Order: sequence, then structure tokens, then C-alpha cells
Amino acid sequence: MPLKKYLLTGLLVWLPLAITIWVLLWLVGLLDGIFVALLTAAQAVSPESMAVFWDQFKHIPGLGVVLVFSALLLTGSLVSNVAGRWWLAQWHRLLTNIPVFKSIYNSVKKVSDTLFSSNGNAFRTALLVQYPRAGSWTIAFQTGSPGGEVAQHLGGDFVSVYVPTTPNPTSGFFLMLPRSDVIELKMSVDEALTYVISMGSVAPSPPGGVSGQ
Repeated sequence: MPLKKYLLTGLLVWLPLAITIWVLLWLVGLLDGIFVALLTAAQAVSPESMAVFWDQFKHIPGLGVVLVFSALLLTGSLVSNVAGRWWLAQWHRLLTNIPVFKSIYNSVKKVSDTLFSSNGNAFRTALLVQYPRAGSWTIAFQTGSPGGEVAQHLGGDFVSVYVPTTPNPTSGFFLMLPRSDVIELKMSVDEALTYVISMGSVAPSPPGGVSGQ
């Protein structure tokens, strides 16, 4: 029916925009919530005469986002020089000496350093792998290569890959496969993620930009 077709077409037009706005609003709310929590803590340890001063900042929408963004920029600029790197090393040494906390901090730091390193290979290459059985193919992302004791037991040339689930790619499976069993794709990571999230309904353009018929 034309009515159903028009409704679906309209939904496809507005749904990406609506979800994008919803995610951005959620992020703004999250950052504002963190900012308000910090203001509340500052208000609790400040003299009563300063209560009104701190309270007025809680009612400025989006201020948390601006301040968090500014703090990130300021921190990045400070640790980009020798003195800043020295203070960062002292901060890191302090945090890694706190019992229990150091285990979580070290794990998160190693993952973030790997994922966001400018010279790393994590999530920079889309792959085609056979999963969950031979003859069944899916999209995966290379996260690196096995190392340490794992590499000694495996032997040979292996790659570490992440196989995302669909339509939610934030969950998935970690596999170590022989490099000869994976096919490196020329599509970008963004195109591969779109392919996964859309459950294969939005196929990336073939190399050369010519769509197949």
C-alpha cells in the first residue's frame, strides 16, 4: 500500500536524525550530571557564604559540557610538554600504588592507550572471517596480535579480532585466528560498522565506487 510505503520512507529519513539527537542529549545530560555532582561536592566543603555562588552554576544548561571539553583541551595541552609529562608520570605512579584501584586503573589505561594510540592498529582494519563455523562468514575488526604466553602457545602467525554483534556492536566476541584464515577488506571501519548495524541491509560501495546491479 502507498500509505505504508510512505510511512516507512519517512521513518527512514527521520530515524537517524532522531537517534543522533537522542544520543547527543544523553551525552549532554551525562556531562551535566557529572558537573553538578562536582559542584555539590565543592559546595559541601565550602563556607555557607559560598553556597549561593556554587548553586547558580547548577542552573546553566550545557555548562558542564563546555567546562569538561575545556578541561580536556587544557589537560591535553599541559601534558604535551616536558613538565606536563613529568607531572603526569607522578600522577600515574600515585594511582598505581592504591590497592584494588590500581588493578582497574591499569587495565583501563592499557585498553585506552591501545585503542586511541595514533600509531596503533586496533579497530583500523575491517576483516572477513568465518564465524561461528566454517563456511559462515561475518565482519570483524583487527585489534592487534597475540602476545606473551598466548603467542608462545599458539605459534605461527595469528591475529586478534573482535567480532561485533548486531545491531548492537558494543558487545561481541574476541577471537585469535590464523592470519591465513582472515580476509582483509578495503572498506573503511565506518562502512563496516554501518554494514553490521544495519544487519547487511546497507552494503558499502565496492572498491572503485561503482555499485553493482
